[in-house]
Amino acid sequence: MTKTLNPNTIAPPFGAYSHGISAAAGQLVVTSGQLGLSAQGEVPTGVREQAEICFANIDAILREAGLDRVHVLRLNAYVTDRAHMADYMAARDAWLAGVQPLPASTLMIVSGFSRPEFLVEVEATAMG
Repeated sequence: MTKTLNPNTIAPPFGAYSHGISAAAGQLVVTSGQLGLSAQGEVPTGVREQAEICFANIDAILREAGLDRVHVLRLNAYVTDRAHMADYMAARDAWLAGVQPLPASTLMIVSGFSRPEFLVEVEATAMG
């Protein structure tokens, strides 16, 4: 028993995938990687701003499932350069302010994404 989570407040998926999917009557939510793309199709040039959009999109997906960031078990994030780590972590830490317990987290440096202007991608796993 699964439900797709594609909030109309964020840009639609680029292809054949859902932004998120919940299983077991909404208990487990796994998001697709979210990019720094606003619902209006804009991509900021800064990593922190892109990461803030990623986290706002994750918030929207979680809300669609009746959850919020306190339900996040794990974050997986990807940046295109080590120089982007500090700005990503600042956005992540601000998003997690007050959340206890903190989720597990992985950050990887990758060679790039589907479009060159994307600098960061974040995915989340949550349990309600």
